[in-house]
Amino acid sequence: MFPAAVLLSGCGLDISSEDDNASTQSSVAAEPTVQIAGAAMKGVIQQGLVVANRLIADKDGYYAPQRQAAKPVLTADDGSYEWQLRGKAEGWALVELTADGGTRMICDVVPQCDQAGSAPVAFGQPMPLDSSFSLLGAGDLRMETVNLTPLTHLAVKLAERSSDGLSPVAISNAYSTVENWFGLPAGALRLTPPDLTSLDEMTSVSADAIQVAIANAAFLALVNDNTQWDSISDVLADVTSQVSATGQISVMGDGTNVALADLISAAALQSSELQNAVDSSVISQKLVVVEYRNVQRFKTIADVNEETDTGVADSGETTTDTSTDTSTDTSTDSSTGSTDEQVAGTTEPDTSGDVTSGGDTTTDTTTDETVADTGTDTETSEPVTETTPEETVPANTALLSWTAPLTRENGESLAMGEIAGFEVVYGTSAENLDQSLAIGDASVDELLVDELTEGTWYFAIRTLDTDGNRSRLSEVVYKQI
Repeated sequence: MFPAAVLLSGCGLDISSEDDNASTQSSVAAEPTVQIAGAAMKGVIQQGLVVANRLIADKDGYYAPQRQAAKPVLTADDGSYEWQLRGKAEGWALVELTADGGTRMICDVVPQCDQAGSAPVAFGQPMPLDSSFSLLGAGDLRMETVNLTPLTHLAVKLAERSSDGLSPVAISNAYSTVENWFGLPAGALRLTPPDLTSLDEMTSVSADAIQVAIANAAFLALVNDNTQWDSISDVLADVTSQVSATGQISVMGDGTNVALADLISAAALQSSELQNAVDSSVISQKLVVVEYRNVQRFKTIADVNEETDTGVADSGETTTDTSTDTSTDTSTDSSTGSTDEQVAGTTEPDTSGDVTSGGDTTTDTTTDETVADTGTDTETSEPVTETTPEETVPANTALLSWTAPLTRENGESLAMGEIAGFEVVYGTSAENLDQSLAIGDASVDELLVDELTEGTWYFAIRTLDTDGNRSRLSEVVYKQI
């Protein structure tokens, strides 16, 4: 929160008398304000200088920041910032971070961050940023959260190419395009990336958020892998110049410019390296999922390059993970005879005949041998099993995917905030699923189960709510290893 003197500074008020001054100050003080908050993460950026400005359209509908002289706020030790804008919580704002001599960034690259002319900085340790470093982000003031990362920076630079400037539509489209470039789920750039150096302390973080953080870390990782980049500022400058000039990033590169494939490859490698740096098995599983996604994304853009030999267009190259299609129906019979309120979203195999609707559940497969148990009610479509190339996942693993439920088994609605997580159970017999993996995050929707021995493995999942209730198990699926 800023004192009134700071909010008034640089406003160019025409003060003609003490009475007029008092009246003006009273008027401004009574004006509503909106707080913008967020985080500067690449990794954590400490003591970065942040300024926010409203985006205003001129008479021709062209949007540009309403620049006003104001003292920057500094990001905290966790990268967070807060900024007060005069006026109502409406419209959009552009937020910019710059660096000075006191700004530090936590190295989020395993095992270290190389620096031109200086000793490497170990993972998790602070490092200086040069004065040319900057990050941009933009967002709807009604959301009140604008994060600042290399990916949001690219999105803003892409949006600036729009004929109507930094309009809400241009920004939204640009954010979606950058998400598509990096194979991120819709809305991922609005997530606050976690501190990759403290993952063991945040087991509830989603795989999506980790994927965003690792995608941002890839920009700095390129400095380690390529001597032509002296700093992350060099990498960002190269990529943003491509986006500003052409609205795209080179897919596989030309030996001079940063390529999308370079960044995706670096992200996949960091996902792998981080698995050795964390102790939490839950986080390790999520990192396996993120690594798999990046490997698949790399293969997709490589295939596109072979077919077209072109850059990534404004619309982005969207990739869909088709290795699994495990979804669970969210509505089951409420007359189960149980006195406990159960969580819907997963249904057990049809052994009693009282299940009114079933779910379709599949696992990743490298052959045509994996099929879902078909003992569910005929109201739902037949489970779909899709095959993938053998090299996409290790032969001794199974990649499971599911959809979070929307209702309880008794038909009542179930909000995401009421879901505590999921439990995957598996074993070498459908009647004895004696192994389990707990997932304490409602946003997680896939899991790679690895180190499976030769034979047939069976899998099912149940939903857990915040009150400790558990759903019945889903239908059982299997995979031959």
